[in-house]
Amino acid sequence: MRAAEQPVEPARPGWPARLHVVTGKGGTGKTSVAAALALALAAGGRRTLLVEVEGRQGIAQLFGTDPLPYEERHLTDAPGGGEVRALAVDAEAALLEYLDMFYKLGAAGRALRKLGAIDFASTIAPGVRDVLLTGKVKEATTRTDGQRRVYDAVVLDAPPTGRVGRFLNVTAETARLAKVGPIKTQSEGVAALLRSPMTAVHVVTLLEEMPVQETLDAVTELTAFGFPVGRIIVNGTRPPLPAGRATSHAELRRGLLAAGLPADRDTVAGLHAEAVDQTVRRELEETLRAELAEAGRPLVELPLLPAGVDRDGLVTLAAALVRAD
Repeated sequence: MRAAEQPVEPARPGWPARLHVVTGKGGTGKTSVAAALALALAAGGRRTLLVEVEGRQGIAQLFGTDPLPYEERHLTDAPGGGEVRALAVDAEAALLEYLDMFYKLGAAGRALRKLGAIDFASTIAPGVRDVLLTGKVKEATTRTDGQRRVYDAVVLDAPPTGRVGRFLNVTAETARLAKVGPIKTQSEGVAALLRSPMTAVHVVTLLEEMPVQETLDAVTELTAFGFPVGRIIVNGTRPPLPAGRATSHAELRRGLLAAGLPADRDTVAGLHAEAVDQTVRRELEETLRAELAEAGRPLVELPLLPAGVDRDGLVTLAAALVRAD
């Protein structure tokens, strides 16, 4: 049976938020984790929305689809009959939608596109781009069809840890600076959602020194801003190595001879060096795990995918996320 056909149980109450913001240092696999989380939360007949805001089209590349437009569309089915939709939020399109919604400037607003509307707006009101991006995410998260929420959960593939605090906090700053009007109202609504129990900000890391340090810094910054930090997700973990000292040259040679394998000096020396390296790696990873645990947030470990991240790999990651306590 293909991994993509294996059942993934619906996500348990361990993921209670409605908006899941996923950040991490570049190269940690945050887009893959965000996609896997969207699959996990959609399993069992639910509907989730996977959103990106950086213009990288990382979701389209991950799923091998055409670039995503500023339009919510079906991305993939989830195990158990669920659905994942995707949206790439474009700041200019969001501005035009905003102008039409609050000021009824449909045709006139579209004419602004030729004049570089978003560049103009960003110049006179720094941060407006991020306000528009987060505002669209908030609208999708809270939208109803008259009776129930359109999406059971929204997963945001957010900017990396170095920028995520400022990105999320810009709405609070805008609400503070704006005195009246729709901009102030919208900014206050977004700021309230991002600091409410409906939101959880998850930080993706690897068991490497720089990503772990950025993760700890991000948790501190997000907490200071008042954002609810969810889980620290350790991506690309390898099976733990057996405890104990590195095997000696003599032990390696006896083992190779017993197995009928070459046991010349160069082979034994190479294997011993590899064993020492693996021991050092294991000790460093345990130290980094302990540092992450001190942050006081739940840890989730996802396995390394030797074949890379494809559809089957995403389902494997989704299953691991679901199993997390």
